[in-house]
Amino acid sequence: MLHSMTSEPEQQIGVGTPDAFQRLWTPHRMAYIQGENKPTGPGAEDGCPFCAIPAKSDEDGLVIARGSHVYAVLNLYPYNGGHLMVVPFRHVADYTELDDAETAELAAFTKRAMTALRNASGAHGFNIGMNQGSVAGAGIAAHLHQHVVPRWGGDTNFMPVVGHTKVLPQLLADTRTMLAEAWPA
Repeated sequence: MLHSMTSEPEQQIGVGTPDAFQRLWTPHRMAYIQGENKPTGPGAEDGCPFCAIPAKSDEDGLVIARGSHVYAVLNLYPYNGGHLMVVPFRHVADYTELDDAETAELAAFTKRAMTALRNASGAHGFNIGMNQGSVAGAGIAAHLHQHVVPRWGGDTNFMPVVGHTKVLPQLLADTRTMLAEAWPA
């Protein structure tokens, strides 16, 4: 097809009818969708990010707090602002593999996470849980992690329901600082 040298835009057939929707582009999520930095196998040496995070600074690893057996870290792909995870340092896949000290500290850190999120952001409620195994929805099934997702009245609106997009009002680094400062001793 020859193009004329006019100032009128070329009509493209088959691209659809313009609509009234604005687009909120989230290209950073493509890394999650494509599985970037996902472990290549079940072992700690297979690129497990939960094994690598403790070697980083708190700021670089988005670590909120460290204990003797577990640490709290922000989720890189949060469901809501402040979505964090409590992760054992030891590379285990199943909750039943934790020893008593790890289990106790994981529970204590979950309580501290709830307190910090309430104090820092006024969370009204929480979704707390573990997805055990890839068939149960675990994105990284080889290393146990417990999600703590803060919730607020009315936090589900048209964006996630219709647009399949979450709007997060704060950068992860700022959220990490806010929660680290609110973390109870």
